[in-house]
Amino acid sequence: MTTIAIASDHAGYEMKAQIASWLAGNGYEVLDLGCNGPDSVDYPDFAAALAAAVNGKRAERGVLICGSGIGISIAANRHPGIRAALVHDVTTARLARQHNDANVVALGARIIGAEIAKDCVDAFLTTDFEGGERHSRRIAKMG
Repeated sequence: MTTIAIASDHAGYEMKAQIASWLAGNGYEVLDLGCNGPDSVDYPDFAAALAAAVNGKRAERGVLICGSGIGISIAANRHPGIRAALVHDVTTARLARQHNDANVVALGARIIGAEIAKDCVDAFLTTDFEGGERHSRRIAKMG
């Protein structure tokens, strides 16, 4: 069973619960790294926990959620080995995997609704890296 790590700040808490439930219902093992309620928290802490889980091979991929998706994606990308892509639709989720071999998807709970978020996560998890010399070369330059 594929393990997916998921984490959010307070703005993404409700969407995180919906996505986690959807993931479990679709046969994924869910590693929920918080937050655990609507009280204000600092998104870099949750991005760091998820990055550690992905880098430590406790999860194959990750899903991060904050209000806009911007802050949590920036925080995640500060960790070596993490390629977090902020997506807003199925096309950006698919291309994040195909061209960038993203291992973390970031969503903005105040930007997109839960159904679009589920579609984005589904595309992210079911799309393979296209590979090829040009994409692989570019990813290698990122470290």
